[in-house]
Amino acid sequence: MTNRLYYGDNLSVLRESVQSESVDLVYLDPPFNSNANYNILFKSPTGSSSDAQIEAFEDTWHWNDHAEDAFDQVARSGNTKAFDLLNAMRGFLGENDMMAYLAMMAIRLIELHRVLKPTGSLYLHCDPTASHYLKLLLDGVFGADNYLNEIIWRRTG
Repeated sequence: MTNRLYYGDNLSVLRESVQSESVDLVYLDPPFNSNANYNILFKSPTGSSSDAQIEAFEDTWHWNDHAEDAFDQVARSGNTKAFDLLNAMRGFLGENDMMAYLAMMAIRLIELHRVLKPTGSLYLHCDPTASHYLKLLLDGVFGADNYLNEIIWRRTG
């Protein structure tokens, strides 16, 4: 299928709706682990400002059962390099907010690798607070030789 837009948790969508090796390009703009809550502001019917708002998403991560589950999913994924890196990071960082964010990202990167065609590319948009950790995880998932520049990894084989 081409030109599809899915709404939902990307991990569930990837697993349930996207075939292996079927995607040419992934542009990944994940939450940045900014420890902030983001709201959508509404305007009045006249177009003037309004105090009305709803929470769009919470960009805060904590080590909890969800983070432990994501970590365990990486362990069971069969990607030993990605798991070894994630496990080493856990040993270094401990069970903190950054580690929860990295566990959430790691399992999604593994699924994104699965859906990319052998000639596909992944573009990552992230900020400096986690970019160095994400680079290591991407090297573990895609292979360090497939790193092209600050934001692009290719899939080969």
